[in-house]
Amino acid sequence: MADCKEKLFDQFPPVSTEEWMEKVTADLKGADFNKKLVWRTNEGFNVKPMYRAEDIADIKTTNSLPGEYPYVRGTKCDNEWLVRQDIHVENVKDANAKAKDLLTKGITSLGFALEAENITPENIAILLSGIDVENVELNFTSCIKNSLKLIEALSDYFKSQNINTENIKGSINFDPFKRILKRGRDFKEYAQKGAEIIKAAAALPKFRVLAVDAIMLNNAGSYISQELGFALAWGNEWLASITDLGLSADEVAKRIKFNFGISSNYFMEIAKFRAARMLWAQIVSAYKPSCECAAKMETHAKTSEFNMTIYDAHVNLLRSQTEAMSAALAGVNSMTVTPFDITYKQPDEFSERIARNQQLLLREESHFNKITDPAAGSYYIENLTISIAEQAWKLFLEVEDKGGFYAALKEGFIQQTVNASAEARHMAIARRKEILVGTNQYPNINEKAADKIKDKASCGCCGGESHKCQPEYETLHFERGASDFETLRLATEKSDKQPVVFMLTIGNLAMRLARSQFSGNFFGCAGYKIVDNLGFNTIQEGVNAAIEAKADIVVLCSSDDEYATLAPEAKAALGDKAILVVAGAPECMEELKAQGIDQFINVRSNVLDTLKAFNAKLSIH
Repeated sequence: MADCKEKLFDQFPPVSTEEWMEKVTADLKGADFNKKLVWRTNEGFNVKPMYRAEDIADIKTTNSLPGEYPYVRGTKCDNEWLVRQDIHVENVKDANAKAKDLLTKGITSLGFALEAENITPENIAILLSGIDVENVELNFTSCIKNSLKLIEALSDYFKSQNINTENIKGSINFDPFKRILKRGRDFKEYAQKGAEIIKAAAALPKFRVLAVDAIMLNNAGSYISQELGFALAWGNEWLASITDLGLSADEVAKRIKFNFGISSNYFMEIAKFRAARMLWAQIVSAYKPSCECAAKMETHAKTSEFNMTIYDAHVNLLRSQTEAMSAALAGVNSMTVTPFDITYKQPDEFSERIARNQQLLLREESHFNKITDPAAGSYYIENLTISIAEQAWKLFLEVEDKGGFYAALKEGFIQQTVNASAEARHMAIARRKEILVGTNQYPNINEKAADKIKDKASCGCCGGESHKCQPEYETLHFERGASDFETLRLATEKSDKQPVVFMLTIGNLAMRLARSQFSGNFFGCAGYKIVDNLGFNTIQEGVNAAIEAKADIVVLCSSDDEYATLAPEAKAALGDKAILVVAGAPECMEELKAQGIDQFINVRSNVLDTLKAFNAKLSIH
């Protein structure tokens, strides 16, 4: 067998990087390699089209093993992760019944969102009745004012049941910084309260009680390196502030849980989690913990809501599936897949089932849990890991220079940075540089969404006293990437008349077909009715058909060199019976504008702004 392998490899002699570059340069036919094939990421670094063995030669972590410091390859030796589903507790008996049902359907981690009135010894006993708490992860979310009461109630319950609390694993989501990020309100006693909660959780050594909710940054539209950099600063704020109160680094670090989002940037998300573990290990080590295990990052991952859509909502399943794949391959500790319909209503039994099964498919059918860190040694992903780590570390140091995460929050630096990135991403979506299939590209033009949108209950954060919610500090903006297009299209749905866009296809066969498809996608994003055609022999024939179809907009689809004669002819024949639009950016554009033809759509158009302008022209508000 060895001889056969050697002979096989003899048929494929090594190819040097120089030889590859010579071949690439020849194929580019004079084009600049860096401009043509090297792309700049939103994270601020360049990505090459190919990587070679020499590109990872100086990366020291490639020789580490899963479960070994600095944990770039994972904090555990296997790739098992917990499948989590959250339950909003309105009635404790109903929540208990649902939880027990979920445990028969593949769920291994439960999340309970509790209101203050449900946090009593009696209710906790009912909520956890019949649940094998030693073999399922238990996670609790409540108002920060209830966190201490909650941990005490849980400790008392487990003691009363003679349960070995060494075997109880879970978390309480104590997150005082959420108040600033979402509502602009301060919580100055965060460190003191965090220390109290850690002490109260002494009987639950495997409970993580200090939250780093970086998923908020993800859902607000941050770039990957920003989510990571700010998450590290967030975690370090917990470490620095509570160790200053006398607790040890071990006590604090082992109580912190990182809740990350997962975007659809597949390979970079894999790299993000690998970089996160590595950098966090280095941060914790700087505090000189007595045990290296204190430097292990506990990560919960949840698929993003920023890129979820109302229209063509089943495409959300495709997005969240690739996101779940990234997190699974990256070795997270637990994961939640967001139900596909969460953008327009409370998820139902069907959408929750599908969300569960998305993870179960990865585990039980694709066996993602059988291979630990399959990205290890990949020239591409190893380089992405280091590049993202470098960018995140720069941001972490910048926050530390400002006095730490809390000080940077009060200054507004974190909110402004993330909001600026979100604005840039909204612009990229408006210009189709970032694609949301079904929303700004390839829309389902027959879909109506207004009737399926259900109002959600308010958060009740003000307790009936609205003046208490006046923000003191800048907040994050949580508009999803699709929200602008959805507002536009919903306005079309609610208008008295659906505009008709007629494709006047004529001339060059290839160009007219390509441009009619482009234009149909373009105007379909606003919910207009599209009338396509195979082609017309004359402009007058096309105009007559457009008038018969009661077109509001007529799009002339032909080749650039034909527009100089066809566009003026179409303008004359059409008159003011409809708006004439030329598909493309012909060299004769200025000459056409001089003749009153001023509407053009092409790949450089801002799709959103253009469609808003057409809505205004058509009196759609």
